Amino acid sequence: MSEMLLIKYSEIGVKGKNRYVFEDMLVKNIKSALRVLDNPFSVRKTQGRIYVTYEEPDFDDAVAALTKVFGIAWICPVTQMDPVTFEELKKRVLAYMEKTYFAGGTDKKYTFKVNCRRIDKSYPMESMNMNMLLGELLLNEYPESLSVDVHDPDIMLSIEIRHHDINIYSVEIEGLNGMPVGTAGKAMLLLSGGIDSPVAGYLVSKRGVNLDAVYFHAPPYTSERAKQKVVDLAKIIARYSGPIRLHVVNFTDIQMKIYETCPHEELTIIMRRYMMKIAEELALKNNCLGLVTGESIGQVASQTMYSMLVTNEVCTLPVYRPLCAFDKMDIVAISEKIDAYETSILPYEDCCTIFVAKHPATKPKLEKIQKSEKLLEGTIEELYRQAVDTVEIIEI
Repeated sequence: MSEMLLIKYSEIGVKGKNRYVFEDMLVKNIKSALRVLDNPFSVRKTQGRIYVTYEEPDFDDAVAALTKVFGIAWICPVTQMDPVTFEELKKRVLAYMEKTYFAGGTDKKYTFKVNCRRIDKSYPMESMNMNMLLGELLLNEYPESLSVDVHDPDIMLSIEIRHHDINIYSVEIEGLNGMPVGTAGKAMLLLSGGIDSPVAGYLVSKRGVNLDAVYFHAPPYTSERAKQKVVDLAKIIARYSGPIRLHVVNFTDIQMKIYETCPHEELTIIMRRYMMKIAEELALKNNCLGLVTGESIGQVASQTMYSMLVTNEVCTLPVYRPLCAFDKMDIVAISEKIDAYETSILPYEDCCTIFVAKHPATKPKLEKIQKSEKLLEGTIEELYRQAVDTVEIIEI
C-alpha cells in the first residue's frame, strides 16, 4: 500500500477526443506548482485520473500549492494498493479506518456511507454488494462509534476498483475547478491598483487564459508606492495564472494634454480610449487575443453601457469584461478569497482617480468625443508614441 494524492477534474472530462490536451496541460501546471517545494513530487496520469506521489507522505504543502491550480476539482489523499481479493480488501479497509479515524482510540462518533465504484467490471463482486458488506463490516467493528447516514455522512468512504489498482479515500479537498491555464490563449489585462481588475484577471485565468498586464503610471501624480501596489497585485494574480509580464506605461504627458485640451466632463472617457489604444498595441505585440478589464456595468461613470460602447470603438481586439454583471460585494468576496483585497485597498491613488472630473459624462456620444479628440491632433501622436516606446516591463 502507498500514500498519494488523487487529483480529480470535472469540466475537462467532457472534452471528448482532445481531452488529453487539457489533461497534459493540467499535469504541466501541477508540476510547475509543486516545483517550488523543498522535496520533489512526481506526477503521473492514468485514464481519468492524475496522481501526485511524494517520498514522505506529508502532503500539506502540496495541497496548499494545488488549491491554486485551475482545472482541479478535488484533491484526495488516497491509500492505493494493487488489486486484491474482496477478503483482503476488507482487511485493508479496516486498516484504513483505524489509521485515519480511530488511531490510539477515540470516543468520537461518526456517521458514514460506503461508496464503491467498480471501474474494472471484471472484479467478481458488484458495487452494491460491496457497499453493503463493507458497511456491515464497519458497523460490527465500531458499533459504538459509527452509524449509517446515506444522505449527509460525516465520512464518505470511497473505494475505486480500477484495472491496475484500488484506491481508498474519505477526504476530498475542494480545488478551484475551471480550465488549465494555457489552454485558451493569452490576453492583456488592464491592471490598476483597485479591487476590480485583479479579480477580472483571476476569473479570466480560471478559463485557461494566460495573462500579460499593463499598468498606466502617472508620476508625480501617482507615487512609486502606487506602482509597487500594482506589482504586488500582479504577484497575487500570478499565484493562480502563472508568470505575468507587467507593462508599465508612463501616462502623465498624455493625461495632462487631455486635461488641458478637452472638456472636463469627457476626460475620463478620452483618457480611457487612449489607455485602450495603448493596451491593444502592446497586446498585439505580445500575441494576445484580447483585452481584459475590471469594468462592471454602472459602477462608475466610465462603466455605463454608453461609456463602454464609446471606449470599445478604438479597439479591434475583443474586450473581455468578466465582472460586467457583478455587484461590488460579489467582487469584494472574490478579492478577499484570493488574498488581494487588503492590497487593493491600500490608499495609493492610481492615474484614473487623480484626474477624475467632478461631473463626468455618463452617456457620452461617440461623435462628440471624436470631435473633442481632434483638438489633440498635432501633439498627442508624439506623446502616444513616446509612452509606447518607453514602456517598462517587469517580469512577475
